[in-house]
Amino acid sequence: MSAIAPVMIILAYLCGSVSSAILVCRLAGLPDPRDSGSHNPGATNVLRIGGKGAAVAVLIFDVLKGMLPVWAAWALGVTPFWLGLIAIAACLGHIWPIFFNFRGGKGVATAFGAIAPIGWDLTGVMAGTWLLTVLLGGYSSLGAIVSALIAPFYVWWFKPQFTFPVAMLSCLILWRHHDNIQRLWRGQETKIWKKLRRKKTPDNDGEAK
Repeated sequence: MSAIAPVMIILAYLCGSVSSAILVCRLAGLPDPRDSGSHNPGATNVLRIGGKGAAVAVLIFDVLKGMLPVWAAWALGVTPFWLGLIAIAACLGHIWPIFFNFRGGKGVATAFGAIAPIGWDLTGVMAGTWLLTVLLGGYSSLGAIVSALIAPFYVWWFKPQFTFPVAMLSCLILWRHHDNIQRLWRGQETKIWKKLRRKKTPDNDGEAK
């Protein structure tokens, strides 16, 4: 399987590089999400500039492009360490897409999809953690940060052999949110509810898709 893993890493990066936010906006005749709203090509920004239908399409595609490469590699018997690298490659493709001048999103939905093949029980707990954090705090970015921090502990509880690769993925997500962490610390992050009320007004990006 050592020969398959590097090929899967490349394929995962290329899959991640297909920016659904940009493509959906082009097909729907919407502004480029990299130049509108929060300038982040993710589902939350597409929700702001294009509505629920476009945002749901982006979210589903972003999850699938993280899920499918990892699922395929798992089916081929790739070891947990390489599975982690494949998951990271898919997220790197989303963050720095080769097909779109390396201007991508933050990788949270893609990371969620990459973790999903570990088990539906873990997937449900992760989704619940993100949703509860957003409902209580009002910040989409905070939901992503808390979920990334807790994810390795969840994985250790459910399937400990995947703890290290998921920890690597969590570090990538946390690093990608360093600006959001600073704004949260300063009290300058915008709550998701305010964004939805002012979806036509550009502001700082606090989303995590």
